[in-house]
Amino acid sequence: MIIKLDAIDSTNTFLKGLSTQKELPDYTIVTAREQTQGRGQMGTIWNTEPGQNLTFSVFKRLSGMHKASQFYLNMAVSIAILKALEHFVIPSVKIKWPNDILSGNQKICGILIETVMRQDVMKAAIIGIGLNVNQNQFDRSFNATSMKLLTGRSYFRDEVMEMVIDKMKQYENCFSKNDRKQLKKEYENHLFRKDKPSTFIDIATNTRFMGFITGVSTGGKLKILLEDEILKEYDLKEVKLLY
Repeated sequence: MIIKLDAIDSTNTFLKGLSTQKELPDYTIVTAREQTQGRGQMGTIWNTEPGQNLTFSVFKRLSGMHKASQFYLNMAVSIAILKALEHFVIPSVKIKWPNDILSGNQKICGILIETVMRQDVMKAAIIGIGLNVNQNQFDRSFNATSMKLLTGRSYFRDEVMEMVIDKMKQYENCFSKNDRKQLKKEYENHLFRKDKPSTFIDIATNTRFMGFITGVSTGGKLKILLEDEILKEYDLKEVKLLY
């Protein structure tokens, strides 16, 4: 089921509210031409030009996944979007931990996943996706790009959305069944700046440090190799990758 809206504050908020009112089919989609209060990770705002990009949310049923396994869902969705973009020959697609999608070093897609929990068990997820498709200009402060800017082509947004959903369905068994080891390996292989010297900010102390991204933990923490061969894990609120 696809619900198309002209304008809405947030497709995630709308779909989450709808899911509390009635039983929704798996892969119910809410898409909006304009999203006035689109949200990203940690309360950031997703800015998009009306009618040019994809802003949509997907209702995904989960068969009793434990809360501790939540990052596998994040991995599957991130890889699915990466594969969809590769289908459209978007160059140099990478995943910036935890779930921004980049082309080169510019952001092309953001993901926000909110789960419906019952006693530490995930019953469903609301997967919000903001994908830059046909927008020609961006505020420089966002360091963003679009499919059109990268290839010179205009795209049918419905076709792009269908490809993303198709790839999500291909990867859904990876986070719910026994392919998690392979899923994690694939996610790590696509990580932006993996095994390259990078600069980070320690958010608590606002200090910079150097390190190498080596992968992620099963809980989704970023593994960074520091000086003296010390391997440390950071969560989203502890560290920020600069370059």
